[in-house]
Amino acid sequence: MPTLNQYLVLSATLFAIGTAGVFIRRNLITILLSIEIMLNAVNLTFVAFGRALGAVDGQILVFFVITVAAAEAAVGLAIVIGLFRHSESLNPDSFASLKW
Repeated sequence: MPTLNQYLVLSATLFAIGTAGVFIRRNLITILLSIEIMLNAVNLTFVAFGRALGAVDGQILVFFVITVAAAEAAVGLAIVIGLFRHSESLNPDSFASLKW
């Protein structure tokens, strides 16, 4: 049976992978996916602490985080599609101003 420390190490690794994806990648869709990986790492931490403490608070909080992540993904993807239709690029460096 995995221990709490093993879950936390896995969560920290996933969060580090997501952070590296946000800072290194130059594609808006990849950045959105990296943010989703970071949110899943936080979800894993909540569930691990909930399991270790014997409380369901972590699992309940995960449902709220999943809801926020779904809304973030839908709105973020809509913005990315709008930006791609306007400029034909997904490179975040090409969006210097917010004016159309």
